[in-house]
Amino acid sequence: MKIAYTTIIVRDMDESVSFYTGIMGFEVHSRHNPQPGVMITLLKGPGETMVELIKETVHDAGFYSIGMDVEDLNSTIERLKAGGAKITMEPVSISVGSLAFIEDPNGVRIALIQHS
Repeated sequence: MKIAYTTIIVRDMDESVSFYTGIMGFEVHSRHNPQPGVMITLLKGPGETMVELIKETVHDAGFYSIGMDVEDLNSTIERLKAGGAKITMEPVSISVGSLAFIEDPNGVRIALIQHS
């Protein structure tokens, strides 16, 4: 597993993008509107560093999750279950592959993604 990105829920997408590009030095990698009322902007930093900004109305603004890439999501989930990890969302298909969520002992959400 490797950390691929950090997800932040934002109140104002334009203000947040301006902060991360103008002040923090990130570049806009891509923008997505997966469904009505949801905007996603992926920002690329040095090396492979990525920040995902999401504007939506379901979650409070702030840190949301850490995203990790995995080679085989199903076997990773089974190994984590056997080790006692709290699985908060079983694997589901998404546009880029498969996604599941676990939670660390502090309540931090960790998105596990297998790209297809």
